[in-house]
Amino acid sequence: MADDEYLLDFEKPLVELEDKLAEMRELNEETQDDLSNEIEALEERVERLRTSIYRNLTRWQRVQIARHPRRPYTLDHIEALTEDFTELHGDRKYGEDRSIVGGLARFTGSRFGSRDRTVMILGHQKGRNTKERKYRRFGMPNPEGYRKAERLMKMAAKFDKPVVVLLDTPGAYPGMEAEERGQAEAIAHNLFEMARLKTPIVVVVIGEGASGGALGVGVGDRILMLENAWYSVIAPESCSQILWRSWEHKEDAARSLKLTAPDLTDVGIVDEIVSEPIGGAHRDPEATFRSVGTAVAEALEELDPLDPRRLLDERLKKFDALGPYESAEPMTPTA
Repeated sequence: MADDEYLLDFEKPLVELEDKLAEMRELNEETQDDLSNEIEALEERVERLRTSIYRNLTRWQRVQIARHPRRPYTLDHIEALTEDFTELHGDRKYGEDRSIVGGLARFTGSRFGSRDRTVMILGHQKGRNTKERKYRRFGMPNPEGYRKAERLMKMAAKFDKPVVVLLDTPGAYPGMEAEERGQAEAIAHNLFEMARLKTPIVVVVIGEGASGGALGVGVGDRILMLENAWYSVIAPESCSQILWRSWEHKEDAARSLKLTAPDLTDVGIVDEIVSEPIGGAHRDPEATFRSVGTAVAEALEELDPLDPRRLLDERLKKFDALGPYESAEPMTPTA
């Protein structure tokens, strides 16, 4: 039986059917009647309904899955994909920001058809419970978080190590202290520094990718995105509040923002969609880690042969190509 605390509205019909299936299996064990035919038929109904629900999700439903409290976070991915992770702290200017974690680790590429290599891996960390969320500030960085990320990435370039970034944040921290310490400047500076970083950068959107909070560490040679993640300039609720003065239109906002992985591959922002188990990454974290590990390994193998000059040239071309537009011919004045 599913935990009602984490049950999403659109999952209720499926859970009710799964509960009936569990009851029938239990009854089959307790009685002498053979219910195998009925159980098999119900199993088929469950599978058809599961496939129907999760293969036809709306954009808002994908946002809900991306926010699921049991979804694997950055530290979960680091533990699954690497060995000998050594976390590094502080921006050497102000202090430590626990909403961004990062450090050197050995990416176990041999498990994913590649080779093992040392990488600088970093990303947002939200926290599982109230105490952790407060400690991590819900994965919303202050300026020192971005400056720490910049320091780690420059260290990676110095020692010729690739960078792997995992995005999962509801946005940059909106507190007064963040503005006082230069939130916008820190994000803008990171965009500048990442654009010219002379080492491969692979970015993976593993959950939420909201606004400058994600973009501040989101410049990469390869942008990968989990199937049920989202990535946008603004969260649907905030967009709804601005346009309609209410959060009630968040579903309309999500639909208009086109923030899902298929939307973003269509316009060339995301290079590859990383598959998730049916039902979301939290349903089978191990399968999710295998998908992410394989995608990261392939991206690193593609980037390995590029010398720094070509790497930067192709990175610039990639981002120059975003936001295509057409110019209208000037109108000829009529007499």
